[in-house]
Amino acid sequence: MPDDIAAIYAKNRERVGFVPNVFRAYARRPEHFRAFVAYHDVLMKGAGGLSRAEREAIVVAVSSENACQYCVTAHGAALRIFTNDAVLADQIAINWRTATLEPRMRAMLAFASRVNEPRFAASDAEIDDLRAAGFSDDDVWDIAAIAAFFGFSNRMAGALDMRPNAEFHAMGR
Repeated sequence: MPDDIAAIYAKNRERVGFVPNVFRAYARRPEHFRAFVAYHDVLMKGAGGLSRAEREAIVVAVSSENACQYCVTAHGAALRIFTNDAVLADQIAINWRTATLEPRMRAMLAFASRVNEPRFAASDAEIDDLRAAGFSDDDVWDIAAIAAFFGFSNRMAGALDMRPNAEFHAMGR
């Protein structure tokens, strides 16, 4: 294993106590691992107007719609931690449309869900709705990028039969 990837493994073992199975899957192709982790970190931890909880909510909602067990479980754990609200996180994981959401979160997840649809093209009205909910143009970009990236990630998880680490199930509860 290349040293840089081994260092990421070690950092995760130290921080959360285990190596996420997504890392193990992508480590098979180190150049893909590096690209995946770098873009993931830009989207999920980078500067911008979205909170970490909002970013995780997008991942969980899109992954639920794609029936991605790995991402719903792993990012559901993160959503529970960042919201400190296991009930809300579970509602979003099961069906964000019936969850008890603030208008800003509902507008964001509605758009993220649309990005996840086949043949999606945003309308001016959809962008206007996001602006009315308080999102900047950069936020709209980030919502779309997170939804699109995790649509890809969900499909890779399915292709690789990626299973969530057992540890994710107890996190944030």
